Amino acid sequence: MKLHMLSVARDELFEAIRYYNNQREGLGFEFANEIKESLLRIIRYPDAWPKVSKRSRTCLLKRFPFAILYRRIFIFYLLFILDSDYWLL
Repeated sequence: MKLHMLSVARDELFEAIRYYNNQREGLGFEFANEIKESLLRIIRYPDAWPKVSKRSRTCLLKRFPFAILYRRIFIFYLLFILDSDYWLL
């Protein structure tokens, strides 16, 4: 499985990294590492996470309140899961 991230997801990722680094030095890099590890798991086991629609799945992060919404080819959004408006996609 190849990884293709939409620009909106990439923008959200960088914004979240900046936010967490402003909260505590290095926390944004810890967040980025968790994203990386989650993406590697998605690539290795793309069907392991629950479907949220006919073609999309979501992988919740372990430590941070975010989820990765993906299809077999594209990462559509990095979701801050406490913002319930995102779940209306």
